This record gives sequence, C-alpha cells and structure tokens, in this order.
Amino acid sequence: MTAWVPPDALGRRVSCGTDYGTVRYVGSVSRTSGIWLGVEWDDPQRGKHNGCYEGTQYFKCRHPKGGSFIRPNKANLGVDFLTAVKDRYGLNDKQDIQYGTENTVVFGTKTVEFVGMDSVAEQQRQLNKLVDISVRECAVSHAGQTEEISRTCTNMRHINLSKNLLSSWETVIDIASQVQNLETLNVSENKMKFPSTPNSISSAFSNLKILALNQTEITWTEVLLCAQGWPALEELYLSSNNITVLERPENVLKTLKLLDLSDNQLLDGNQLHLIAHLPRLEQLILRNTGISSIQFPDAGFGCKTKMFPSLKRLAINDNKISQWSSINELDKLPSLRSLQCNNNPLMDTEKNPGTLIQLIIAKISQLEVLNNCEILPAERRGAELDYRKIFGKDWLEAGGHWDPEKNKPSEEFLAAHPRYPSLCLKYGAPEEGELKGRQPLTLKNQLLTLTIKCPEKPEQKPVEKKLPESMTIQKVKGLLYRLFKIPGSELKLSYESSKLEGKEVELDNDLKPLQFYSIESGDCVLVRW
Repeated sequence: MTAWVPPDALGRRVSCGTDYGTVRYVGSVSRTSGIWLGVEWDDPQRGKHNGCYEGTQYFKCRHPKGGSFIRPNKANLGVDFLTAVKDRYGLNDKQDIQYGTENTVVFGTKTVEFVGMDSVAEQQRQLNKLVDISVRECAVSHAGQTEEISRTCTNMRHINLSKNLLSSWETVIDIASQVQNLETLNVSENKMKFPSTPNSISSAFSNLKILALNQTEITWTEVLLCAQGWPALEELYLSSNNITVLERPENVLKTLKLLDLSDNQLLDGNQLHLIAHLPRLEQLILRNTGISSIQFPDAGFGCKTKMFPSLKRLAINDNKISQWSSINELDKLPSLRSLQCNNNPLMDTEKNPGTLIQLIIAKISQLEVLNNCEILPAERRGAELDYRKIFGKDWLEAGGHWDPEKNKPSEEFLAAHPRYPSLCLKYGAPEEGELKGRQPLTLKNQLLTLTIKCPEKPEQKPVEKKLPESMTIQKVKGLLYRLFKIPGSELKLSYESSKLEGKEVELDNDLKPLQFYSIESGDCVLVRW
C-alpha cells in the first residue's frame, strides 16, 4: 500500500532517523512502481547522487552526492505545534515520558532555561499554565488548526523551536501570531525559506525581544525584510548562516542591543561600517567572521568615531587580525568597555602573554574587561606607565620633546601610538633619566647570544654574536654590512625562535629594538640580500 503524500510535500522539510533534508521531488521514478520522494540531505554523506538517476534529472542538489530517493512511509513530515507540546510535556493522555533533551539553550553567551518535563510542577500540567516551552527536535512542521494554539496556550512567553521541520518563515508567523505576548523565540537549525520581497507586516512579533536564527540559511537582505515586523527586538542571533555581505538597515533594528554574526565569513572588515549606526547596539559578536582589520576612517588620531555610538562589548576572537593598527582603532569607539580578541595572529606577536595584555590595555583607554578578565585600576596604571617608558625612546627619535613647543612627533609615530600624547598628558612625558637609567642595566643583563646565518649564501658560515636587546634593527643591519662585507644591497632580516621550530618572523621595522620582536638568546637571525 502506497503511503499518503500531502499535496504540499514539495519543498517541505523531512527527517529520516537522525537525518534531515528537504523534499525536492515527488513522483514516479523510471523502472520502479509507486511514488518516491527525492530528498536533498543536509548532510551530503547521507545522499547517493545529485538528483540524476539512470540519465534522468529528477531534481537538483548543491552537492554532487547530496540527494537520494526514499519512500514516503520512511519520511517524517512532522506534526503540528500543539501535538508536539502535548507529547513533550506528557499532556496527551499518554504515559509521561522523561525526555533526555537538554532544557537550556545558549544564545551567544547567554543561557536561557526552558522548562522541561522533569521540572514542570504538578500544577503546570495544564497547557494554559506553561510559560516557557521547549519543543526542540520534536518534528514540528506546521501550526495546526487556526487559533488552536491561542485558545490552549494562553500564557506562553518563551518558545524553543530549534531543530524541527519548519520549512518557511510563514509557518513561524502562523505559530507566533497565536502567542499574544511572545518575548523569546529560538528557531535555529531550521533550514527555512524567507521572504525575498517586502510583504505585509505581521504583528506576530510586536513584543518579541530575543530571536535566534542560527543555522537557518537566512541572508542579511532577508533579515532586513523580516525586521520590519520586529519593532521591539533587543537581541538577534545569526551565527552560521553564510552571511558575507551586509546592507545598511533603514528604519529597522533601531531597538537592537545585541547582534551575533559569529561564523559568517564577511567579505571584509569594512562591511561593519554598514551596521555602524544602529543607535542602541551595545554588544556585537563577530567571532570567526574572517575579518583581518578594523578601521574607523571618520576619526583621526586620538579622536572618537561616530560609528557604533553605544557599543560597550565587542567580541572579535578567532579572526585574522594581525596588526596593532586594528587595536589602535578600537580606542576610537566612544563606549567600548569589554573586548574579546583571543585566537588572532596578533596574539602571537609577543612571546610573553602578560606583555601582550599590557599593550592592549594601554592602547584602549576605556577598556574595563579584556578576554573576560576585569582590568583593575592598578593594572591599567602599570600598563600605561610601562608603555610610556618602553616607547619613550621611539617618541624622542620621532620628534617628541619634553618642551611642548618643540614636541612634534611624526605622523608615523602617532599612527603607531595614537594614545602616546594622552599618556604624556596623564603622567607627564618620560624623563630623560628614566630612559637613560634603563640602558646600563639592559646592556649588562640583557645581551642576546644569537646565531646569524645567510640561508641563501651557503658559503657564508654561521656566526655567533652577542648583541644588546635594545639595539635597533637599523644598527644590526649596519653591523652585518660590515661583518659580511655586503655591497650596497637592501638587507632583509628575519629570525627563527629556538622554541618555535619552523616559524620565521620578519624584522621589518628599522626603528624597533630587538626586544620589540621578543628575540631571545639561542634564536637564529636570518640574513638575505
């Protein structure tokens, strides 16, 4: 007997065991009898072909082996919302079942508890008493009979509908429109179809404050179209949606306080300028978005940008940021108080993690929390004083002076150290004695024993030299010109750490001392020309 197939099966989401997919074809297949469903699976390894069978293309898949045919009786096309709620909470006259599904869901860094079977008190056993409802992985595919939810679940505020069989945003609206005071909604892990053109604005989400759309394949354009119906939204979670391009929001998302774009590979950091004028945005999560730099070109050295006026918390961990210039730019954000920046190439530029933390603290004036650790006042003072001393010599060489009338540091220095003038105002310019007083100690105790090699000149034997760590790269080059009797060529220096085999760091700034690059005794300097 052939299983019944609903007339709207095409495009519906289905599950088969633990696998999820989308119906791309309904009908007969050559040399077989009966009806088949052609399914494009979320996990391509579940499939066998691309929708082509024995020379006939029945449907198309994004992956060459992402599709297969199954019989309708093998496919779970889902249940209505209320049936899932009754099954989940043992309110359908069946024997109560203790489900193993977790009762918490994480929105970015916030954990929201959804009341589960084991924590529903006896008096909550009637549907109209339930406030927090989780039907995660309960195969919900449609709303059910008109107004049935609104008649039955009168007090719902928070709904977890993640990882179900929702096929379209319209289905979500059908459910939400029956929940009068919906505040929190999680529909993550549902591959849905979203509206691509403006349509009538639904009042279903008029009170919605928190919305999670992670792993739904929504685009930013679709977000902005749907956002017309989110007038009170405060938190929006959009991780893992392949969002690469942003657009400027026009008259939407004005109430938004938190935006999570994690695990979307943005084309470049300048995409952020398009969302920089969300007036109330306080928290922006950009973990693993592929950005390599951050710039606020509307503000100069030591000035504040007009972008992200309310932004207090920023997460840029797990990205490709490698230059200190991006950290300098963050000081332009007028409200920034908390930063997460672990797992960026920049974090490998200093061998001593403590030194790295100090530099970041000194460069961002209003920061109070760094990588989830509070910055104490004494720690800030110490970091800023050290920064002022460490780069004092560079300041002098770049045109800095204790006499305010003669103090004219170069543009290059200010670009590298935009906070330095304000630190001099705060603590006074570094005294000559402070800088000179460090040098004898440095020369005495901080001589580096380095091996110097010419990898492209095998006839040159390696040489061992003891050099003060305060020696600038320019002076090192002068020494090497004489040592190897090199004609007027452009020297290129780099070094290999004895502790990090195979990693070569370029010594690319002639004005910097060896200690700036964290070179240690036993390391090898490589000379090329």
